[in-house]
Amino acid sequence: MSINNDLIKFFHESEYYTLKYKNYFPIYEKLFSKFRGKKITFVEIGVLSGGSLFMWRNYFGDQARIIGVELNPEAKRFEKYGFEIFIGNQGDEKFWNNFFDKVGDVDIILDDGGHTNFQQIVTTCCCISHIKDEGLLAVEDVFHSYGVSYGSKGFFNPSKFSFINFCKKTIDDINYRFPGSKKFRFSLNEYIYSAEFFESFVAFHVNRKMCEIKNEVLRNKGHDIKVEDLTHQQRDSIPGSNQFVIKFKKIHKSFRGNFKYLVFKINEYISKKFFK
Repeated sequence: MSINNDLIKFFHESEYYTLKYKNYFPIYEKLFSKFRGKKITFVEIGVLSGGSLFMWRNYFGDQARIIGVELNPEAKRFEKYGFEIFIGNQGDEKFWNNFFDKVGDVDIILDDGGHTNFQQIVTTCCCISHIKDEGLLAVEDVFHSYGVSYGSKGFFNPSKFSFINFCKKTIDDINYRFPGSKKFRFSLNEYIYSAEFFESFVAFHVNRKMCEIKNEVLRNKGHDIKVEDLTHQQRDSIPGSNQFVIKFKKIHKSFRGNFKYLVFKINEYISKKFFK
């Protein structure tokens, strides 16, 4: 990824104040560049002084519909510049129901709002179903989930119910589309096809059609030479075989097992160092 000079230029040239973290700009470019010059609806949660609204309009072009969501009614002043401004709380499900009744489905939602766990989770759960296929929800400032801003008690994180833990649950949710997997009672996996993680930034990609594809094994018509699968075998001739199992089998020559469970548990123990 590289920083797009246009976006940085628009950021600095905005007549009104805004604040963005430096490493977000190459992420913006990676996620949003395909939407430039197109007729899209872009929603940014968190307007404050309004500078980013102008940045996004210059970046996406005149065909883009730019909408701001903000708690402070003073943000309404930017409507005179052609932006649509909705005043409401992103943690309020009723607000989002009313919002989408008026606005319709959108292409991109960028959450740079209040950053609390509850706000980010409610926003994700209320907005995902109203994002068009091949659109996305991008959430900034995920570092709050780790309690590194405003002090460790700023947003009472780390927490079991932090936004980043919700994201980890969403990874499971995506993978639970695989046949035979468990299911969550609350699921977004009919909308979220994939997710991307960056430093302090998460993106959920929406594609209902791709989510509908039922996974199954495909086999071609090539010649099957019946090669033995050695994955769980333990022999001197197989690289990386467990030496304990090999020695045991040499002593107990009548033994025909492969100690699969034991090998798995040994490898699990060794793998612990990668989870520290």
